[in-house]
Amino acid sequence: MPLIPQNLYDRIVSLRRLLHRQPELSGQETGTAAVIADFLRDIGIQCRTNVAGAGVIADIPGIAGVPCIVLRADMDALPIQEETGLDFASARDGVMHACGHDGHTAMLLGAAALLSGEKDLPAPVRLIFQPAEEKGTGAQAMIQAGALVGAGMIFGGHLDRHYYPGAIVVAEGAVNASSDNFAIEIVGQGAHGARPHESIDAVVVGSLMIMALQTIVSREIDPARPSVVSVGQFYAGTAPNVIAGQAKLEGTVRAQDPTVRKQLLTSIRRIAESIAQLHGAKIHVSVKEGTPPLVNTSEMAGLARDAAVTVVGAANVLPLKTANMGAEDFSYYMEKIPGAYVRFGGQVPGKEGFPAHSSKFDFDEEALAVGAAYYRAVAKIAGQRLRDQRSRS
Repeated sequence: MPLIPQNLYDRIVSLRRLLHRQPELSGQETGTAAVIADFLRDIGIQCRTNVAGAGVIADIPGIAGVPCIVLRADMDALPIQEETGLDFASARDGVMHACGHDGHTAMLLGAAALLSGEKDLPAPVRLIFQPAEEKGTGAQAMIQAGALVGAGMIFGGHLDRHYYPGAIVVAEGAVNASSDNFAIEIVGQGAHGARPHESIDAVVVGSLMIMALQTIVSREIDPARPSVVSVGQFYAGTAPNVIAGQAKLEGTVRAQDPTVRKQLLTSIRRIAESIAQLHGAKIHVSVKEGTPPLVNTSEMAGLARDAAVTVVGAANVLPLKTANMGAEDFSYYMEKIPGAYVRFGGQVPGKEGFPAHSSKFDFDEEALAVGAAYYRAVAKIAGQRLRDQRSRS
């Protein structure tokens, strides 16, 4: 028995491919929003557009007086030149759906069609199509625009090429890491390359910092608590025969535990300041805090698991294989209301080696039906939980 009607599956596959051909970067998703709004109105669901920029919100009625269940999809693409060779590859140079957000949008539209045909939903359902996830700013903007007003629980998910099509990954605990960026500006003393004794070499100072920063995770953090410190950029120097007087390092910090997150940032400052003092340089350390860790509670993971089992069966509901150090701004929603975040298997045979954010990323479109059916199921199961809670109060 198919998870969703064949005609609906065909339609959301076509929608996914349309969106894949016309990817839009964070904050520019107006064309994507228009496709979403047209589909929703065509199936009789009114929606609000231009929410927090290009966001779209739609409400499906349920039992009055019960908080709504929120289902969220992200919409934005990445600044990547596509190299998949797909018939429906991006028509826009340097822009690509390399993280599956075209699929996330299509599966939530499929869920919208399924839910609009349900009678007597136990709770209202709100669909939010969020811009700017890749920048980590879209969720906060949607919250500020009122996306969670009257909401009781929220659910979302992500395509994952590590798991086979038809699988849903439900994990209790951390499922995504925090994401913070840091910058270290070094001010030394420039000099002629032939007279290093007259300098305070910013390249040497910066190089020592890079190496020392790598000891934070390996020597200061419990190995059972996944974390990452990576320096991605190192700027210094103007000529091969000039010792650089200034340098700048920029990097990222990931953690799944808030305490570890704080410890990493404190250690970065301590190490940078100590090395600068050792060599007589001056420094300025700045941190741009990003998304917090995304953590499924036991209760919410249980609801998600129940929904997943009804859709794909217990044998296809899988645990998370390894710690995921990627960030996801869905965590901002879950700071406000309870929720759960799952992963949808989308592995394409022969393309397992092409990760998200790769120019050759793709996924098995069977996942679209799985995602649509899951969102319908979790909206009904979680909605019944909220309805029961209201009845007891």
